[in-house]
Formats: sequence, structure tokens, C-alpha cells
Amino acid sequence: MDGQDSRDSNGMKRQDQREAAGHSGCVCEAMAGPGVGLSPVCIGHLWVFEDLQPPEVAALAQAALRRRYAKGETVFLQGQPARQMFLIKAGRVKLFKVTETGDEITLDLRQAGDFLGEGMLVEDLDYPLSAVCLEDTLMCGFTKAGFEQLVLDHPNIGLQVIKNLTRRISWLTSRVGSLSLTNLEDRLYTVLSQVAREHGVQGARGYTIQFPLTHEELGFLVGAHRVSITRAMKALKEAGRLWQEGRRLTVV
Repeated sequence: MDGQDSRDSNGMKRQDQREAAGHSGCVCEAMAGPGVGLSPVCIGHLWVFEDLQPPEVAALAQAALRRRYAKGETVFLQGQPARQMFLIKAGRVKLFKVTETGDEITLDLRQAGDFLGEGMLVEDLDYPLSAVCLEDTLMCGFTKAGFEQLVLDHPNIGLQVIKNLTRRISWLTSRVGSLSLTNLEDRLYTVLSQVAREHGVQGARGYTIQFPLTHEELGFLVGAHRVSITRAMKALKEAGRLWQEGRRLTVV
């Protein structure tokens, strides 16, 4: 997306987007088409924009750009200038990092309703990781230039974003604290619980993760070797804390 252009990446003008949505409907609904499960979260509902006034929320929605991505398509690459941020309206995205030795480290999985690229709000930097779509995905968000112009037009948006970013840092600090658990089984169970609650489906036994997670990926998430993950997974299953059927893993 180019902040100097009034069109989004699909070449659709904002005015055309509003007309496609029938004025009273959501632009994202019109772009996604029938049968696509959209997140009920809109750009103005994001944590980074909490406590804004209704006119400011309306300005956010009007200025936002929308783009569709195909399964397997890259959203951004590690090392590229961080100039975009997105709300995932539909689909799922994997965040990963490539080490100097060429190893790929899975850092997180994001789904509809999650936010990507907020680092561009802090300073001029490069993306420290890459994002690739695991499913067909619809994004709604801003370029850096577009958002800066929005803040110039509505200064209170910038002030509130600063306050919300401070709160977010505190939350992330508490999440990192879970990795300080000395017992690998507890660390692994904590991480799996977080992934299951954020991305899984609740059932009678617990939360089920319906997409495969390799032991290598789990090892990167908890900071352990694959062999150790295999042993910890076995122990958690024997203890009844995990239950697996095929590629579906349930956190009890």
C-alpha cells in the first residue's frame, strides 16, 4: 500500500469501497464476499485505539485501507521497512524469524481479530520478523504515511495511542514471565494453553488446536530442544493434561 495514493493495494478507491458496501454496510464484508467468517472486531475497536471518541473512531474507519491476501502469500518480510499495520479481518497468519544459519523460528500465530505491524507506531525501524498467510486472508489497516496524516488531522488519536502502547508493554512483560518457569512441562503447557485459547475451539475436554504444530515450532516457542519437547509432550499426555487425536491437540 502506498500512503501517497488514495487507492488501496487492489486499486479500489475508498469512495468505491463505500459504494461497494452499500454505504450502510461494512466495507470488509463487501470485499470478503458471502460465506467468509469475518471477525466482529473493527479497526476502531483495537486495543491501540481504545478510549477514542466516536468521531475519531469514524475517522479511523474512513481512512483505513483494505487488502486481500491468498494462502501462502507474504504480508511482510524480515528486514523490510516497517511501514504498514493491519487488523486481520479474516484468515490466519504465521509470524516467523529466519536466523543467520537459515533456520526458521515460529514466534506466534495470529488470527482474525488480531493486529500486526504496530511497531511502526513507535519509530522508524525494519520488521524484525516475517508474516505469511496460512489461509486466504483479508486485512484492514494503515500505511505509516497515511496514519501520520490521520494523527495530524486528529491529534487526540496520537495521544491515546501512546497511552495504550504503554499498557500493552506491561501486558507483554507479564506474558514473557511465563517463560521463566523452570519446569519444561509447565512452560510447554502454559504456551499451549495460550495458543489454544487464542486460536483453538472450545469443546467438552478443553480447547482444541485444529492445525498442526511441529515439535520444532513448539521448541522455539518455549526455548527448548525438539527432543525435550517430545518427552514433555509425552509426560503431559500421560498426566492427562493434553489429549491428541490425529493432528488435533486438545489442552485439557
